[in-house]
Amino acid sequence: MKKIILVRHGKSAWDRPFLADHDRPLAERGLRDLPLMADRLVARMVKPSLFLSSSATRAVQTAEILANHFQYPLEEIQIEKNLYHSHPEIILKYLRMQKDKYDTILVFGHNPGFNDLIEYLGKPIDNLPTSGQCGFKFDTDHWSEISPNNASFWFIDYPKKKTR
Repeated sequence: MKKIILVRHGKSAWDRPFLADHDRPLAERGLRDLPLMADRLVARMVKPSLFLSSSATRAVQTAEILANHFQYPLEEIQIEKNLYHSHPEIILKYLRMQKDKYDTILVFGHNPGFNDLIEYLGKPIDNLPTSGQCGFKFDTDHWSEISPNNASFWFIDYPKKKTR
């Protein structure tokens, strides 16, 4: 079984209006929300084996915060420029290219691509909020075989969601 968790970047800063979108860093709220969301993944007993991130500053910062939380080596985060504002087909392409030794991949990226991928995999959604997470399990042992046909929704979580 293969698992993915789509992690939307934390809330980004807008205090520098002329900064390119790709280069916008996390805002204080993003920095505050992400450790909480990492704790929720730990409580869910998630054991990530690969971190795959868009090259946007806010996505890389999000990946680094979660990597520190999971003691995942920062130098092993795979940063892929083509995941920046990518379509579902591109996200799936990069997931399907991964080595089968990885069981659980955290993908750090953006909307609308994440919303579209969640819908494509069979879970209706209006919006995955910033710092939100959405997990799917795939009934296969090979990343090259993941598809909507073997996907099952696992969970969705975000900072304002009430937890038990």
